[in-house]
Amino acid sequence: MANSNQTPLITPTVPRVLLWTLGGLLGGLVGCLAAVFLTEWIKLLLTTVSELGTLRLLLLPLLGVSLAVLILFGLGRGQPVQTVAPHQGASPSRWGSLINWYSFPRDIARADLTGDVVRASGVEERFPWHLAPLRALAILSTVGLGAPMGTESPAAHIGVATGAWLGNAFPSLRPLVRPLAIGGGAAAVSALMGIPLVGSFFMFELSQRRKVPTTPERVAAMLAGGLVGWRINLAFHLQLIRLIVPSPDPTNLWNGVAAALFIGAISGSITALTGEAIYWARGWQTRPAIRLLIGGIAMLLLAMLIGWIATPAAAFGPGGAAIVWAETMETTPYHLLAVALLRAMATTAAVLAGGCGGVFVPFLAIGDLSGRVFATALGIEGNLAGSAGSAAAIAGGYRLPLTAAAMVLGVGGSQGAQLTCLATVMVGALTGLVTARIVSQLSSFIRNNQP
Repeated sequence: MANSNQTPLITPTVPRVLLWTLGGLLGGLVGCLAAVFLTEWIKLLLTTVSELGTLRLLLLPLLGVSLAVLILFGLGRGQPVQTVAPHQGASPSRWGSLINWYSFPRDIARADLTGDVVRASGVEERFPWHLAPLRALAILSTVGLGAPMGTESPAAHIGVATGAWLGNAFPSLRPLVRPLAIGGGAAAVSALMGIPLVGSFFMFELSQRRKVPTTPERVAAMLAGGLVGWRINLAFHLQLIRLIVPSPDPTNLWNGVAAALFIGAISGSITALTGEAIYWARGWQTRPAIRLLIGGIAMLLLAMLIGWIATPAAAFGPGGAAIVWAETMETTPYHLLAVALLRAMATTAAVLAGGCGGVFVPFLAIGDLSGRVFATALGIEGNLAGSAGSAAAIAGGYRLPLTAAAMVLGVGGSQGAQLTCLATVMVGALTGLVTARIVSQLSSFIRNNQP
């Protein structure tokens, strides 16, 4: 006779995990396709306008940000002041009224795409999916016309929005709205990067900013979505982001250790400072026209400086052209560092002006350029230095160390080069944390001692 106290083979948790896995797969499929469609349009627009003359390369990013501001604050209705307060309101049920599709609540920063994903973590049914079409237009104009902003936050935002919409629009799927949204976001980022765990860890680490409990169900949805996005990337041979493979190995152990320490420190600190500046810029409460005027002038001046030091193309777009310039042109470490710092300031200026895009890809470029500063001095290849710097930038500036580690392992490369990059991720994460803490304490000290 069987023991009545024996634990059953199937617990109540198992069916829920399977259900959330199914939701993650479905949300991942639909959300990923929506995000890839938008990203392909951005890529096509970038390719087209990048062939124009120098003057247009300087002016088009400003035009793109201006259009984004017009879309978000002209077509958009509601409180015009951007804030970074937690989102408390619920999304409209089913299809919602027409006004909900362009009315921003007071507590939504209109261009803050990552902020929406973070605020909705754990309560994905509240995600403002009804505002995604308006945001998609702003994203297309900002990133597609060459502003120094990226596509990962747009991809995650559109992926989560599509999954949340799917769960809200169809009553039969409403119990699955959370895994649908989680899977959509993870799949969109994985399809963008071509690495399955990058999307999964991206969604996990963003959810930890709100300390959302890590349950087996959430893990299942994240992993399912990441897998779907990766498979779609392979199936359609997508080349949405160019990642540099780190190779060859450092010539000796000392060079590898030195690379991890120096590259991790410079890349982590620069991007952490940039991240703090971006946070301030996004939360600055003033009229959109004033933000656009100040940020737009700064964008134009910084683009001219980058064009003078490097090439006009190095100032255009998320940062891929700047990396190509660093790979193909013989230049000095001082020029590399100058372009890295100027691009960091340009991305901050674009955020200040009201641009709608991400900072993941710009941070990759800033980290790549920062890492190459030490390539010659440390006796390592430029590609290894650039890859290590990029990984450290994501760990230190974006504060996503697990995502950075997954990116390093997913990109591949020689074993010694991968170990160097992983060590750089740890140094970059620690440096970024210390830098952000120092900046925060200094800012608090200045505020508290103002007359």
